[in-house]
Amino acid sequence: MPTIMGRNGSLLLIAVLLIILDVWLTPVGANLWTRHNSNAYQTRRRSGPSNRCPKVGAIKNFDLERMMGCWHVVQYYASTEELPEYACMRSHFSFSKEDQHITMNFSYIFAEDPLREKLVGNITWMIPKFQEPGHWQHTEDIYEGIYNTYVLDTDYDTWGLVMHCAEKKKQPRYLSALLLSRKTSLADNEISFLRGKLPRDIDTSFMFDIGQESCDNLMESSRDDPLAYVVNGRQRAKEIFKIVNKL
Repeated sequence: MPTIMGRNGSLLLIAVLLIILDVWLTPVGANLWTRHNSNAYQTRRRSGPSNRCPKVGAIKNFDLERMMGCWHVVQYYASTEELPEYACMRSHFSFSKEDQHITMNFSYIFAEDPLREKLVGNITWMIPKFQEPGHWQHTEDIYEGIYNTYVLDTDYDTWGLVMHCAEKKKQPRYLSALLLSRKTSLADNEISFLRGKLPRDIDTSFMFDIGQESCDNLMESSRDDPLAYVVNGRQRAKEIFKIVNKL
């Protein structure tokens, strides 16, 4: 008479078979520990994408004129980027009293570029409510939907924190943040202070340092339409969404 296997015995048999199958499919020289613990099988990934921008408020009693001028971008975050790739990123803000627009001209290089070619571009904003001068909206009509920028905090003379967010229909939002410094670096306590002001939507483990070393003698770009502002994050040159440089 054949032995009748109970429910626990059946589950044990299935588990053993699965382990045997897993070992059989494992490449030669690999084992279960390697498969489930090596960098090849575990990579750092972001949490799931969101379609909505975080609810934040711009700095109160903001002095627009004092914010203008040159800044170094010492740390950078973008919701679509998982690796650091920029260096020598600098920004210059200016305000036009004629059309009431704010313009940021900026430059940077790709950190791994052996030629250290400087790429330049610009962004233009309008101020939707002058009662809130620290909240700006992009004026370029190539953006789909509303692209908001907020000055979250600044002391004007040393550091600043700016956040951008764009929402698109049926697509994940684009979220980015810039830690700004009047000099080429900030103290650790200043960086910690500013990072603490970012909304929880921003995973600060993906906020990367932007090197500012040897940035004074860069190779000028010879492109007619240099890379300006990456709306959808890190992509190869042919896939990058560009804004024609106005400089």
